[in-house]
Amino acid sequence: MIELAGLFLKLGTISFGGPAAHIALIESEIVHRRQWVTKQQFLDMLGAANLIPGPTSTEMAITTGFVRAGWAGLCVAGATFIVPAAVITGAFAWAYVRFGSLPQTASVLAGIKPAVIALIAVAIWRLGNTALKSIGLVVLGIAALTAFSLGINPILILFVGGLIGMAGRQFNISRTSATLLIPAMSSIRSTSQLRLLAATGLTAGVVASRPPLIRIGLFFLKVGAVLYGGGYVLLAFLEHGLVQQHAWLTQQQLLDAIAIGQFTPGPVLSTATFIGYLLGGVPGAAVATVGIFLPSFFYVALLAPVLFRLRQSAWIAAFLDSVNVCAVALMTGVTVRLAADALRGWSTWLIGSVAIVVLLRWKVNSAWIVFGGGIMGLLFSAIR
Repeated sequence: MIELAGLFLKLGTISFGGPAAHIALIESEIVHRRQWVTKQQFLDMLGAANLIPGPTSTEMAITTGFVRAGWAGLCVAGATFIVPAAVITGAFAWAYVRFGSLPQTASVLAGIKPAVIALIAVAIWRLGNTALKSIGLVVLGIAALTAFSLGINPILILFVGGLIGMAGRQFNISRTSATLLIPAMSSIRSTSQLRLLAATGLTAGVVASRPPLIRIGLFFLKVGAVLYGGGYVLLAFLEHGLVQQHAWLTQQQLLDAIAIGQFTPGPVLSTATFIGYLLGGVPGAAVATVGIFLPSFFYVALLAPVLFRLRQSAWIAAFLDSVNVCAVALMTGVTVRLAADALRGWSTWLIGSVAIVVLLRWKVNSAWIVFGGGIMGLLFSAIR
């Protein structure tokens, strides 16, 4: 148990670069170095983690703990992988609230934002190439993007999109089924008006309102329970819930939170820690972190033995393929909204363009992209 805790404390502290990098580090440690599982067992674990909602790399850590040391190992591996990222992100949140309004900090954040937009755009491009396997899925993606632009709840888009994919397989009419997404959702669209809170007049670290801790915890618990598609899809849920629906954050604050999540090691979902701190201080950070990660522990504990075989089902495969396409559509819609806030002036466009070129040309750790964007933002501010 001590060895298990030591391994994932180390990985949670040094694992920069997003889920793919995290999984590669875990594979190197538990397959090649320690030989806890075979290569085939690791692939089976990865397949199961991809089938259930939640952050894939975190669920790989949790699954490794379960395979190695049962229920206690599940808790220890998951917690030790998450805690370093949460602590580091919480420290950044404190500094953001304390120093976020300083001119130097504003310049760094102005450079980081377009770099983050570039990271998300490249991720969308790569995921889209994999997810869009047929004309029917392309139509479904367009319909999902349209539904998102109309203000439909992202959870509903993912769920209905998955059902349409299953219906398309059964009746071999994927194109027709995909076009039903918008009217099916529009009939149950919320009657409440979506609100967009302007950032004008607010300092970087100040939120418009402080919701009760129970609401913070329940919001992130709901997101963690239905989050398909990894950390980037988290943006769609956060933008819809925190900015549009509840107006707890501004677009600017959400972008800053995303940037910190990219820059710090460990799970990208540690963004929740940052947001929780903004909304409710240390208690808010704690309940947001627990809320967003807790469902992953339950999914791994309850479903892993069955999920190893689920991908073999054509029905489940069709559902997941459709959910993945809808997830990419949600990411696209949110990125367009965030880009409108991040790309203001020639310098931000230049930073974003350079970041995209670097990401497409070389395999660069995302932390370096974010760091480079911050440095360029500071330099451009100095020469003005």
